[in-house]
Amino acid sequence: MNVTDCMHIVLHRPEIPPNTGNIQRICAVTGAILHLVGPIKFRMDEASVKRAGLDYREWAEVRMYDDWHAYSAQHPPDERLFALSSKGEKRYADINFQPGDRLLFGSESKGLPPELHQVCAGRTLRIPMTQPARSLNLANCVSIVLYEALRQQNFTNLIG
Repeated sequence: MNVTDCMHIVLHRPEIPPNTGNIQRICAVTGAILHLVGPIKFRMDEASVKRAGLDYREWAEVRMYDDWHAYSAQHPPDERLFALSSKGEKRYADINFQPGDRLLFGSESKGLPPELHQVCAGRTLRIPMTQPARSLNLANCVSIVLYEALRQQNFTNLIG
């Protein structure tokens, strides 16, 4: 699959190894590319990452970056980047996703820093939930939004 035809999941400073393993598995089964933006305080070969990713880890394309500066140096600003945040301006289901879109998720405890909200001004999305709920599990958020984007693209390149 061409890199411009697939979706991209960008995790900014993920903190919980099993979440990252689950997201790696989600990317493997959907053909999405996983971008891990550091610093990351765990190793991808930790048992908890491996356990969550199972043998699907081998199928996932994972790219790692030391920090946001390193990520943004390799990705031009004209790429469509959507940030997911509980402070999002629009609902994720109101967006017309396209192949090659990048979905940016923040860390489990802090979310996205203000500077990344600014980078994605006008393209910050939220997943609706009841009050006083603050957030959903990161892997669940990735699943919800990624599968909506893939549904809009008629699940191209997926079976079933």
